Amino acid sequence: MSDLRSKITFTASAVLYLLFNLRLGADTLSSLGATGWQLVQTVPYVVGITYVLIAMLQYMGGGSRLPWDRRLRLFFAIGIMAGLVFGIYEYAGVDMTGGK
Repeated sequence: MSDLRSKITFTASAVLYLLFNLRLGADTLSSLGATGWQLVQTVPYVVGITYVLIAMLQYMGGGSRLPWDRRLRLFFAIGIMAGLVFGIYEYAGVDMTGGK
């Protein structure tokens, strides 16, 4: 049961990560392009923050390595927060393209 629950929650966190970074457009192609651009903009920051957080956790844990599923869960959690903040920033009416 625990293994099945772990797989379900891992999949749910991955789906939520994609959902929070989803950007809708006029059609499917523009939505995929906007979502891809959103991921290109945020993934480097999320990876960096996750790397630092994992390094701190491993240092505090006496050097024991975190399993890959825990690392990805941290990545998804930080990515969800970044997608939420970036989405609020975008939808609040701030023009990010520099136009007037």
